[in-house]
Amino acid sequence: MSPSLVVLICRYEFYVITMQVSSVDNEKIISNLATVEGMRIVSLVPSLTLTLFDLGLTSNEIVGRTPWCIHPAEKVSEVMVVGGTKTPNLNKIRNLKPDLIVMDKDENPLKVYEQLLSEGFKIFVSEVEHPNDVPHMLKELGEACGKAKQGEIMAQNCTMALMNCSNEQRKFTTIPLIWYQPIMAVSPRKYPGAILTHVGFDVIDTHPTSNGYPELSMEDFVEHQPMLILLTSEPHEFTKQEGEEISKRIISAGGARPMVKLIDGEDLTWFGSKTEKAIQNLGNLYKLFLEEFQHQSHE
Repeated sequence: MSPSLVVLICRYEFYVITMQVSSVDNEKIISNLATVEGMRIVSLVPSLTLTLFDLGLTSNEIVGRTPWCIHPAEKVSEVMVVGGTKTPNLNKIRNLKPDLIVMDKDENPLKVYEQLLSEGFKIFVSEVEHPNDVPHMLKELGEACGKAKQGEIMAQNCTMALMNCSNEQRKFTTIPLIWYQPIMAVSPRKYPGAILTHVGFDVIDTHPTSNGYPELSMEDFVEHQPMLILLTSEPHEFTKQEGEEISKRIISAGGARPMVKLIDGEDLTWFGSKTEKAIQNLGNLYKLFLEEFQHQSHE
């Protein structure tokens, strides 16, 4: 796979695009929105739709979302769907006349961003590569949507969770998988891999020159010899049977049998208000795996 191509997967949307949303000056956006009352917001980022509600906004302010914005279920049902993360319906967005559109650098296409920006829409763009990036993003998003105090509190709670769950003693050489056909992993250079690394998993960067979401062959597993393979529930919902099949193929290719575990994909990919709890969940999971591994080692 060419490193100039970025494979983006979001639940049931699978696209290969050549560029992402460019970095923007969110401080300028915040300044321009400081006096807006009764704000109307369209969110094209599932985890940030949840974050906006957690900041205290309601469906009166959040007026547009993607079909993958599924949390909180009882609230998003009242918000209009404006198309997917990669293929939003621009006419629906225009008709909603939002004061702010929320996008993500990796998740949303550059062309969509550029078109909406050229029409004068204010756009907040998140750029999160590591869980340590989340607190600052939460503060900026809170300021941008008129919930600065709530954003500050959320950022402080997230920072505390990051400090409490930080683990520098890396164990379990790990490959987290996000897709089955073809088999694709995530590197420690991207948020899902970085959050696992933060709590103690030794996530292997199988292809350091890739875009962070490499396609893997059985030879890659044999070469890197992971102790642990994590199978996420999204964007692909792995099954135990698929994990067993991958394990058998690794052994047939000459590799050692890894420990294979299912994991909640939302803990890996839903950055924002969910990061605080995700860090705690993954930290507890690491301790559970460590106890299990130590028990097996003494048998």
